[in-house]
Amino acid sequence: DYTTSQLDVLEAEAIHIMREVAAEFERPCLLFSGGKDSIVMLRIAEKAFWPAAIPFPLMHVDTGHNFDEVIEFRDRRSAELGARLIVASVQDSIDQGRVVEETGRRASRNRLQTTTLLDAIEEHEFDAVFGGARRDEEKARAKERVFSFRDDFGQWDPKNQRPELWNLYNARIRKGEHIRVFPLSNWTELDVWDYIRREGIEIPSIYFAHTRKVFERDGMLLPDADVVSRGDDEPLFEAVVRYRTVGDMTCTGAVQSTAGTVEEIIEEIAATRITERGATRADDRSSEAAMEDRKREGYF
Repeated sequence: DYTTSQLDVLEAEAIHIMREVAAEFERPCLLFSGGKDSIVMLRIAEKAFWPAAIPFPLMHVDTGHNFDEVIEFRDRRSAELGARLIVASVQDSIDQGRVVEETGRRASRNRLQTTTLLDAIEEHEFDAVFGGARRDEEKARAKERVFSFRDDFGQWDPKNQRPELWNLYNARIRKGEHIRVFPLSNWTELDVWDYIRREGIEIPSIYFAHTRKVFERDGMLLPDADVVSRGDDEPLFEAVVRYRTVGDMTCTGAVQSTAGTVEEIIEEIAATRITERGATRADDRSSEAAMEDRKREGYF
């Protein structure tokens, strides 16, 4: 049977995109947080350039409020590959007066990442940045091209995007501008998990069901942690949960689940009708217009 599977097609497209970036740009980098999408991107990069080393550094915009399991995995995996890891710290941006930390019960550093990211891009003179965004996440992302142009202020203009004809990508930019590149644009959450199963990729334990102390806010389960503000009306309780996505723990919710294997996670996702972002990201429960505004400002 010489039929090409869906995963083979998606993988081939992503490899082509990565090789195109490596050929066209001078200083690309790959955003690597230790989350499942960036882990898949890293595997794609391994395959694209094997047996040579990955020809660009990895970068993580660290809020300082990330899950310990994910940070441990990030450091260990990058070390195993011998890849250069750049950590851009939101705490450093706060200390330098570049951003002001939010206060109150719903305070989060998630929005502050934009300034840290743009400062890091400017400091290291990156002209292309790989991101793990998928078009099934929310409507604002679905409007972006694979090569998503950013001006010298890091801004995105959805009404003035370059056309992309088949697999022809426009990599021409001026000094100070850059391109956000999304090799997983045509993947879904289920595709990502199918690929993880097929490739036997290791992922952080936080993605599997485990017992954790949580509290409920706006229908979401947030973790018990020093950096998460909790009110007296938000009691703690233990639950068997897992995380569909990982990020800043102040705005990333868990979902109740007993899925302890990749196969069980795939079965769970195939049956659900709630999107990944809708179920787990408190900061993304906003209108399409609000999300577009955040992306115009340089947000991921």
